[in-house]
Amino acid sequence: MKIDLNNRIFGLDLMRTVAILCVVFSHALWNFPDAEGPLVSIIELMGVMGVEIFFVLSGFLIGRILFRIYTDKDFLLSEFRYFLVRRWFRTLPNYYLVLVINILIVLWIGRELPETIGRYFFFLQNASYKMPVFFTESWSLPIEEFAYILTPFLLYLLFLLPLKVSRRKLFLWVTLFIILFFFGTKLIYNEWTSNLSMTMWNRHLKAVTLYRIDAIAYGILAAYISLVYTEIWVKNKMIFLRLGIVLFLVLHAIVPLFNVRIETYPFFWNVLYLPLVSISIAFLLPWLAGIKEASKTIAIPITYISLISYSMYLLHYSIVLQLMRHIAPIEEFEFTQRLIYSVAYIVITILLSYILFRIYEKPMMDIRDRPFFRRSKKMNY
Repeated sequence: MKIDLNNRIFGLDLMRTVAILCVVFSHALWNFPDAEGPLVSIIELMGVMGVEIFFVLSGFLIGRILFRIYTDKDFLLSEFRYFLVRRWFRTLPNYYLVLVINILIVLWIGRELPETIGRYFFFLQNASYKMPVFFTESWSLPIEEFAYILTPFLLYLLFLLPLKVSRRKLFLWVTLFIILFFFGTKLIYNEWTSNLSMTMWNRHLKAVTLYRIDAIAYGILAAYISLVYTEIWVKNKMIFLRLGIVLFLVLHAIVPLFNVRIETYPFFWNVLYLPLVSISIAFLLPWLAGIKEASKTIAIPITYISLISYSMYLLHYSIVLQLMRHIAPIEEFEFTQRLIYSVAYIVITILLSYILFRIYEKPMMDIRDRPFFRRSKKMNY
């Protein structure tokens, strides 16, 4: 597969690659159930951060597209429709294929499907409540899909109102509204729920759509700043980078240093933690987006992983690792054998993801550029 590096932004490919590898590596911990210590905690954190990076990066990319569409003097609703078509040809074919494969695997190994399996077909499996223990990595996809729909819908709604305000400001208003609204849902959750453990926090808050769409909106806000305040964005990228690193380190240093447990500091975990993580990641974007290229030795493997990252995300756990554990149990394995097993899991994930990308994901994405969908010449994003 040939890659045109001239059409890539290396820093953003690096961001996507780091995100997916964090997720894949973190799930390898399942092969070491008795492992504990600082390294295990770091790897577990990597898994959480991987998805949060995806959220902010996704918001940044779609935010730049939506801003350019919305602020064009010849803006038409059809361009939002085309935006959604492009998003859906990118996300839906792979999702539905892997969902069906997961269903077939569950039936094959003789387990029961969740009663709410139908919700998975409409991205409602975790709309307002924890999702079943089935295709668990799919929890992040409804958050992204509903962000793709909600943002253009609100933008167009304000466009229809007789407001004497520039569309730049309307874009900012919508972005801030989404951030504040979903910050509010976390406040309500904190008031109404008594979290008893991080496991409950992980399933009932972190992985529920109703509380998480703001994670995408922080990336959209970063996109707005990059396009409206470009000079500040570029000139101060190193300052933003340092702010992001410091915020991230402080955020994760106070937890062990001051014993910030969810049982005693629920407001921190339920309301503040995830938005602050999103902000710390967004602060990295000016620097990363400014890295346009790298040496081919580095750029090619990073870009390859970046391109197949969506397939990797869908395949790595419920299909690759779960099937491996079913076909080749490792309960009697020694540490070295488990390590080799984990390396095999990562290699198999990459190989299968590459195949899926080449024979299915990429051909499906190519359909969106056909004349039937691409009806406006200025829709060139």
